[in-house]
Amino acid sequence: MEIKEKLLLGQTSLGIEFGSTRIKAILIDDQQKLLADSSYQWENQLVDGFWTYSQDAIIEGLQTCFTHLKAAVKDQYGVTLTKIGQIGISAMMHGYLPFDAEGNLLVPFRTWRNNNTTEAAKLLTDEFHFNIPERWSIAHLYQAVLDSEPHLYELDFMTTLAGYIHWLLSDRKVLGVGDASGMFPIDSTTQQYDKEKLMQFDKLIESKVFPWQIETVLPEVLIAGQDAGKLTQAGALLLDPEGDLEPGSRLCPPEGDAGTGMVATNSVSPKTGNVSAGTSIFAMIVLAQPLSNIYPEIDMVTTPSGDDVAMVHANNCTSDINAWVNLFYEFAQKAGSPLSLDQTYTLLFNQALEGDPNCGQLLNYGLFSGENIIQIEEGRPLLVRQPNSQFNLANLFKSQILSAFSTLAIGMELLTQNEQIEIDQLLGHGGIFTTPKVAQTILANILNIPVTVTTTSNEGGAWGMALLADYLNHADLALNEYLETIVFKEIENVTVQPEGEEVKNAKAYLSSYKLGLPIEKAAISYFKS
Repeated sequence: MEIKEKLLLGQTSLGIEFGSTRIKAILIDDQQKLLADSSYQWENQLVDGFWTYSQDAIIEGLQTCFTHLKAAVKDQYGVTLTKIGQIGISAMMHGYLPFDAEGNLLVPFRTWRNNNTTEAAKLLTDEFHFNIPERWSIAHLYQAVLDSEPHLYELDFMTTLAGYIHWLLSDRKVLGVGDASGMFPIDSTTQQYDKEKLMQFDKLIESKVFPWQIETVLPEVLIAGQDAGKLTQAGALLLDPEGDLEPGSRLCPPEGDAGTGMVATNSVSPKTGNVSAGTSIFAMIVLAQPLSNIYPEIDMVTTPSGDDVAMVHANNCTSDINAWVNLFYEFAQKAGSPLSLDQTYTLLFNQALEGDPNCGQLLNYGLFSGENIIQIEEGRPLLVRQPNSQFNLANLFKSQILSAFSTLAIGMELLTQNEQIEIDQLLGHGGIFTTPKVAQTILANILNIPVTVTTTSNEGGAWGMALLADYLNHADLALNEYLETIVFKEIENVTVQPEGEEVKNAKAYLSSYKLGLPIEKAAISYFKS
C-alpha cells in the first residue's frame, strides 16, 4: 500500500514528546517507518522562584508542533492529515501539576528542575524506606504540605505534563506505569501504586484534614498496550485548531521521557539498559531482581510494561564539550576555514581516539551545575593540567568525553560493584554518539560494558512514543517481543566491546577524577555564584 493511501486511511501512529527545550512529533506508518516529523523550541521560565512552563506555552507548543507536522505531510505526500490511527503523548517526568474539581490549575506547573523539595524528599525516603528523589511529584506535593500552601484544600487531581496533555486530548485521567513511577512508588507485583506507602502517606498528612486521600488525586495507572481512551472532538480541535483532524484516534498510556528512551533503544528486557546522553545523562537498567539497599543516587522507576528499573542520573554531560567545540569552530571561522559546526565536532571527536592512555595527564570537570552523586553543590567547569602535561587536541577531547561520563560511571558502580548487577548490553542514544564509535568506545571502556548504537539512536523519545502508540495494534505480544521481532528486527546496529587495556586506562582516569574533586569544591568556594 502506498504511503498516501495509508495516510488517508489513518494507518499511522503519532508520538509527541515534550522535552526540556524541544517539543518533537514523529508520525510513523503501520510498518514503523518514519513518514514525517516536526519540532518546536521552547524554554522554561523562572516565575516566583519556580521553574515552570505556562499553560499557554504548553498549548502553543503542542499546536505549533502539530501544525508543522501537518505541513510536512502536505509537502511530502500532498495529503491533508485528517486521520491518525493511534496517538501517544510523552513528556519530561516528575514535577507537579495540581488541579481543582473544575480542572483549574491551582499553582503554575512546577517542573522536575525545581530543587525546593529537599526536606520533603528526605522525610519521605526515611518514612518509606525507599528513595524519593527531589524531582518526584510526591516530593513536590509533600513539600507543599510542609509549607502549608493553601491550594491543597482545593486539590482534586495531580498529574505530570504528559498526563495533563493526555487528559486534554482524551478526557481520561490516566498515566503509563513508567511515568507514574516518577510520581509515587510502584509495587512491582501489582504494577500499581504501592498500597502500604499510600497508607503511610495518608497517615503523615492526616492532621491537616484535607478533603482528599493520596490515591484519589493520583492518575490511574495503565500498562503499555492498554486502552487509554480516544481523541475527543474537543481534543482534536485543541491539537489541530484548523479543524481538519477527525476525532476517534486511539490513545496509548502517556509516558515519561525515560520510558520512551527505553523503547526507542529496545532496552526493556532484564539485564539490558540504555544511556541517554545530552545536556544531562542518565542510565536506565532493567533489573532481574530488586536492589538489596536504598541508594539516594539511584531512582527506582519502571519500564512502560512495569518491570523494575534502576535509574542513575547525572545533571551534566555535553555542555562543556559543546563549549570547547564552539571555541574551535569560532577559531576556524575567523581563520577562514570552510568547516561547518558538524564537521568541527566530527574532527575533534575523532581526535579523542588518538589520545594518550592517561590523557596526557589532563583532568577535566565539565560541571555546569551541581551533582548529587559526587556531592557537588554547584558547577564550575574546570580543566586541570600540570606543567608537563601533554596538552593537545587528542588528549583534550579524550579527557572531555571521559569527564562527560565520569559522574554516571561513579553512580553505576553502586549497581555493578555494590549490588553485583549483571548488565549484558547498554544501548546508547543522543547527539554525543553521532560521530561513529568515538563516545561509544569511551563509554564502553569506562563502564566495562558493551555499548550498542543503532541507526535510529538519534530519533529519540518521540519515536519511542510513536512505537508505544503503534504497540496498541500488537498488544498480544509482550513489549520486548514487539520491539525485538517487529521493530528492531532489521534495524542496523554497531556494538563496541570494552577493550582490556583501555578499560584500565579509563578506570585510572576515573580514580583521578574522584581524587581531584576537592579541586572542584575549592573552585566553588572561590567563585561564589
